[in-house]
Order: sequence, then C-alpha cells, then structure tokens
Amino acid sequence: MRFFNTEGPMRAHEQYTIPPLDRIALDETLALIARGQYFALYAPRQTGKTSTLLALRDHLNSGAAGDLRAVYANLEDAQVFREDLEPAMRTILAMIARQERLLGDDLLDGIWSDALAEVGAGTAFGEALTRWCRASPRPLVLLLDEVDALVGDTLLSLLRQLRSGFPQRPAAFPASVVLCGVRDVRDYRIAWAPGTEIAGGSPFNIWAESLRLGDLDEGEVHALLRQHTEETGQSFTPEALDTVWEQTCGQPWLVNALACQACFRDRAGRDRSREVTADHLLAAREALFRRRDTHLDYLGWRLSDDRVRRVVEPLLTGAAVGDSTAEDLGYARDLGLVTRDDPVRIANPIYREMVPRELTRPVRFSLLEPTARFVTEDGGLDVPKLLRRFQEYFREHSEHWVGRFDYEEARPQLFLQAFCQRVMNRGGFVEREYGLGRGRTDLLLRWPRDDGWDRFVVECKVRYGSREETERRGLEQTAAYLDRCDAEAGHLVIFDRDPNRSWNDKIYHRETTVGETPITIWGM
Repeated sequence: MRFFNTEGPMRAHEQYTIPPLDRIALDETLALIARGQYFALYAPRQTGKTSTLLALRDHLNSGAAGDLRAVYANLEDAQVFREDLEPAMRTILAMIARQERLLGDDLLDGIWSDALAEVGAGTAFGEALTRWCRASPRPLVLLLDEVDALVGDTLLSLLRQLRSGFPQRPAAFPASVVLCGVRDVRDYRIAWAPGTEIAGGSPFNIWAESLRLGDLDEGEVHALLRQHTEETGQSFTPEALDTVWEQTCGQPWLVNALACQACFRDRAGRDRSREVTADHLLAAREALFRRRDTHLDYLGWRLSDDRVRRVVEPLLTGAAVGDSTAEDLGYARDLGLVTRDDPVRIANPIYREMVPRELTRPVRFSLLEPTARFVTEDGGLDVPKLLRRFQEYFREHSEHWVGRFDYEEARPQLFLQAFCQRVMNRGGFVEREYGLGRGRTDLLLRWPRDDGWDRFVVECKVRYGSREETERRGLEQTAAYLDRCDAEAGHLVIFDRDPNRSWNDKIYHRETTVGETPITIWGM
C-alpha cells in the first residue's frame, strides 16, 4: 500500500506522488542541457528538488534526450569539513564516483584519487572531471545537489574549477551541469573574514539560467489526495480538500504531512470507512505543531537568524517590510518562509501559526493558566475574563517575561499570543493574521461547542501618537475583521510602550460600538 511521504525522495511505487518532471519546465530544462549550458535549480527544503533531479537523471539516461550519461550526487556530506579543502574535495569526488557505480559504471573510481594525489585539492575536482569526460564514451551531465551547503573556500574552489573547465566541454568537461540548492547561484554567500574581497570577479559567471521549483498548485494537491481515495476508498470531503490547500498553499511537505497524520498516524484515521473532514485535518495540524517534525523545527531554528528576524519581526507587529531589507527578504523567500509576491507575508497559514508558537515556546510552557478558569458554566469561553487576567498578568510580569522574547518590537504581541495559546491548548484554536503592513496583528479565537464553534476577534495594536487616534484606527480595523470572520465578539488590545507613562494611565478597558458592532477596548 502506498502512503504520503514526508522523508526523502519520492518513489512512485511506494508513495503517492505528482510526477516530479511534471513540476518543472521540462522542455526548457532539456533545451539548456542540449545547448551545453550550466544552470541552477533551486527551491526551499523539502519541496521536491532531489526527487526532481533523480527523475531528470533517469530521463536523460533513458536516451529520451539523446546519447548522454547523467550522474547525480548530493554534496552535503562535504559540509562538515567547511573550509578544509582536501577532505572536502575528497568527499565530493568520492560521492560522485559512488553515484556513478550505482548506475553500473566505474570510470571515475579509477581516476579521482590519482588526480587528487597528483595535482592537489585546489584543482583536483576539475582535473578529475576532465579525465573522466575524456574516458567516457558519452557526454556527461552532472547534477549536483545541496551545493549551497558547502562553505567558504570549498564552495569557491568548486565553482571556480567548474568555471575553469567550462570551455573544454563536452569532450573534456561535463557537457552540462545543474547546481541545485535552497538558494539561487547569484545569492550564494561565501564566508570571508571582515574586509576580505574575492579577487578576479565572480566565481561562477558561466551560469545561464536559474529555474525555481515551485509549490504544488491546487489541482495537484487535490490530485495527490485523490490517489489515496482511489487506492483505499477513503474519501476527503470537499471542505477537507479546501482545508489542505488553504492551510498549506501547496507546500509539498506540508500537504503530505497533513494527509499522513490524518490518514495514517492517527489511529482513528486508519479506518478507511471514515471520511476525512476539515476538522480531522485541523487536528492533524495541531499534531504537527506538537511533534515539531524536522521541517517545522528547521524553520523554527532559522527564526533566530538575524536575516530572518529583520523580515519576520515587522510582519509580527503589522509593519511593512522596508526596501532596506531586500537582501534579507531574498533569503527568507528562498527558505520558503515568506511569499515571493507583494505584499510580503508569511507563506501559508501553517507557517504563520508556527512562527509565534516557536518564538513563544520557552515562555508559553511557563505560564500557569488553567483553561477551566475561563470556561463558562455552559461550556463557552469567557474572553473578557481571559483578557482581564492577561491585563493583570501583563502589568505584574511584563518586565520579566517580555524581555525573554528575541523579537524586541513584537514582544507585547508575542506575550499575548503565548498567554492565549496556553489557555486554548485544551480545546480551542488560535488563528493568526499578520504581515500585510496594516499596523496590527489579528487573532481569531475558536472555541468548540456542541453545535459548532464560537469565534472571537482579538485585535492587537501598539500605540503611536494619541490614544484617541490609535483607538479610532483600531476600532475600524477590528470591526472590519469581525465582519469578515462572522465572530461573536470583538476586542481591541492596545499596547502602550512609552516608559514615561504610568501603569495607571496604560491599564484601562471600556466598551464601545462601531455602528452596531460592540467592541471592548483593553489598554495595556
């Protein structure tokens, strides 16, 4: 029986899959190879790059694109040697030779160690490729994966040796080379000591094109899920199909992880007579957060990178991402964390939920607020009581707790989200919207009832200027969000970060209306 894959390259006979070569511009790729060009294929982690390279290797070796020999190799093992060139180049050449052996050839095996011994690590890679290509009866195509995992002199040397041998192709150098990684070739960053420059120009000015592997589109997401239905008879409701697309925006690992959790990891979900619903998939999403699988853990770890922080922090506060962060923005986009289009925002709702959860994790589990304290006699959620308690807690502990968040500008909002998440962990959900440059963070609290869900809007703003103007803009935004969410009640939380104002001035709450919409304002 096939399953939804979340680890390693795709195998169509074992796993549900969208054919990898259907996800790239295959004609354009083959044309680049036919013209003998060197180019890049890049995409965020766990998007399908390796599966695509392996499928491309097999397609080329089938003879469908002419009489070529394609060899794939993952260079990540050389990362551990960082800038120690000799063991790094030894590892790279050994990895390529091993992959050639898996294809039934051993030409490079008898070449690379001699080349390394004779000419040294600085030119051994290019020398070995030259000897290999001269010995090969067919032009060679080299598919190098995880190139941007290499560091410093190792990456620089590899790129320069490829550039140096480029004029000798195809008789004495690979006819075509594909460099694959998370980042585009033009964005490779080489670690240098401060003030050091690369002499001699670009280390890789021969690349012809950069192709980006995108996410699945909505049709491909539905097609992947239908494979499970066709093989097992277990169906997804229309709302469930929509939920997978809406929550993941087609990120391949997330699509597979949600479906795998709902249909395989969840014991009840293994009952193939049980239809998969939207609620099952939202519960699967919570399981992913609790388990912190490698994919989410990796992105969470990247949040501590200053390049990522400079992009994500203004999104959390509702500020716009300025032009001065263009390089940082490119990095965050290549990670897949934010959208590639404008306005900049977190790439999908699952990442949007992951970011504040990860940033508040050290604090969230220290907050001792039992959920039962805020549940009414009829099983509802007492949001005014929750916010009154947070108001008290914020006044008493904010100086201590807020300082524990790395993202300084977003600390009050993160503190509130940590508090709400802690309370809601026992039954409800916190949905977040942020990152559109609107000067606010939107929270939607969803609480289960017998006949559906209660929904409560909590809008967060930081006071800039007068209280009256901040309230006016905040009330308009809260009313609009209430209308869009069809929520039960609306709350506007205003954080005053002026250290010269007393807590007695900052702490207040009052009820008001916008039109006929009742909204409670909470000052903090």
